[in-house]
Amino acid sequence: MTDERNEDACGWREATVEALYGPAGFYRGPEGPAGHFRTSVHASPLFAAAVARLLCRVDEALGHPAELAFVDMGAGRGELVSGVLAALPAGVAARARGYAVELAVPRPAGLDHRIEWLAEPPQDVTGLLFANEWLDNVPLDVAETDAAGVPRLVLVRADGTETLGAPVDGRDAEWLARWWPLAAGRGSGTEGRSDAGGQSGLGGPSDAGPGAYTAPVPPHAEPGLRAEIGHPRDDAWAAAVATLARGLAVAVDYAHLKDARPPFGTLTGFRQGRETTPVPDGSCDITAHVALDACALPGARIVTQRAALRALGVTGARPPLSLASSDPAAYVRALADAGAAAELTAPGGLGDFGWLLQPVGVAADLLYVPAGDVRTDGW
Repeated sequence: MTDERNEDACGWREATVEALYGPAGFYRGPEGPAGHFRTSVHASPLFAAAVARLLCRVDEALGHPAELAFVDMGAGRGELVSGVLAALPAGVAARARGYAVELAVPRPAGLDHRIEWLAEPPQDVTGLLFANEWLDNVPLDVAETDAAGVPRLVLVRADGTETLGAPVDGRDAEWLARWWPLAAGRGSGTEGRSDAGGQSGLGGPSDAGPGAYTAPVPPHAEPGLRAEIGHPRDDAWAAAVATLARGLAVAVDYAHLKDARPPFGTLTGFRQGRETTPVPDGSCDITAHVALDACALPGARIVTQRAALRALGVTGARPPLSLASSDPAAYVRALADAGAAAELTAPGGLGDFGWLLQPVGVAADLLYVPAGDVRTDGW
């Protein structure tokens, strides 16, 4: 990539908004996400049943409110919210109200009448807000270090070709320095200080105010390192959590933590079940893994999907062979469930997804995940 003229190029964030959500965007297609990639929701109804059990725990922690909300962020065609409502016990289901939050498509025909279809999450609700593979599709910009080791904004054209733009500055630079330093030394020792001359880590002035975090000045970085600038996702998550009066917010996604950021980023595309080069022309999904630790608000916990689902009763254990003799049909059903559970919790696959658990006015340990399974290191 070179610093050539770029009048017809823009940042990845701007390009992705149009490519995914514009009039001809990827998510406007009639086939929906299930036509291109397999999420936990599509893998097995066991996932929705587990989320329904989590909603019941939230209901108990809230004291069984008269109306219990389940908010499905990035609802697609409403598969998860429909499955959760269907899996609830009758006593809880009678008080439950589903909200499907989806920008790209209108309300599907035949959707459960209890589900309200919205472009934005409802305000001041009490219950569970669940964002399954939503944050990875919140568009963001990409930075790359040039030949001199200076992080620059990556610009992209509609055909996917990239050039390097101006050096990152302002909030972009501060976020990178704090959460994804593009330097081998990870800072110069001034991280977290507010007396570093009022300058951000990569040359831009800090506008965060007196006493606020000021980014460090990193050492020379090698060329070609890439990072996705995640503050749009931090903002989106904080706004979603703020809609809860009381309850629990959960974000489930591809994830990485600060101590193990991928050196060349994770931006990629998906089309018809296959990973592909990301091209912002509406022909493919454009996604990147999520820096969940940057999104986390005070009181949050991060666990793997494997640990979370096991805490919700999805273990993948094979049924006893004795069941095959006493009830062959039940054995076959249990064996199928075990296979689906194994896929949902598999190391190296769906089981490695991160769950960001954000309590709002309730206990933080509704999943009862052992302390050893709470992630504080790299993924």
